Formats: sequence, C-alpha cells, structure tokens
Amino acid sequence: MRIMGLDIGDKTIGVAVSDPLFISAQGITTIERVGVKRDTTAVLEMAKEYEVGTIVSGLPLMLSGEDSPQTEKVRAFVEKLQNKARSQGMKIEFAFQDERFTTKIAEDVLIAADMRREKRKTIIDRQAAVIILQSYMDAHR
Repeated sequence: MRIMGLDIGDKTIGVAVSDPLFISAQGITTIERVGVKRDTTAVLEMAKEYEVGTIVSGLPLMLSGEDSPQTEKVRAFVEKLQNKARSQGMKIEFAFQDERFTTKIAEDVLIAADMRREKRKTIIDRQAAVIILQSYMDAHR
C-alpha cells in the first residue's frame, strides 16, 4: 500500500504518491479540474492503480490557523471523494495536512533547480502535492 498526496485547487489537483516503504514522495500528475464527478473518478482511478491505502489532502488554512473559504472547498471535495470511494467498496483512509506555504516552497525548489517559468507553471501543483505528502510522512514516522 502507498499514500497519495493531493494539492486541491480550483483549476487543478496536484497528485503525488509515496514509495511502498513510505520514505519518499514522487509527483505523478496534475489533474485539470473539469467537474466533481470526473475529478473524483480520476483521483480514485489513480488510487487503484498505485494501490493507495491513504489519501492525504493539503488543507489551505489561513496564517492564523483558521479555516478560509478555500479550506471549506477542499473539505467538501474530500467528503465527495470519501463518499465515492465508500460507494465503490474502496477501503481508503483520508487525512489532512496543513499546506500553508507549500506552493511557495515548491516554487523555491523549482527555481533552485533552474526551471524556466513556463515549465514551473505546469508542475507547481504536482510539486506542492509532493511537499504535502512528504510533510505528512515525516510527521507520522
């Protein structure tokens, strides 16, 4: 079993998965959002493909630690994802990981790798999902 990390935004969902030993996270794709049904289907298909036992979603809290409007959107999406997984008989656990600053950290990593701005735009959400997942795994060792 593996762990999947999600960076859920309004336009895209960055996706990362752990290695089987839960040591490192690798970015696998960015899903272009087209609608909740298709988006949840795409996430769950990847969960099946990678034999995922836990899905960790980044939780975009305000700097104060309080919920933001985006936090509520993420919670609602994860609830739909949970319901769909349950209805399909999938036994997946769900968790949240504070994602404050992950996009900034991801961008800094990509800049340090000397990646051009156009390329950074295409993979920033995937890299943020890697950071969310790696943070979760590091905190739960």
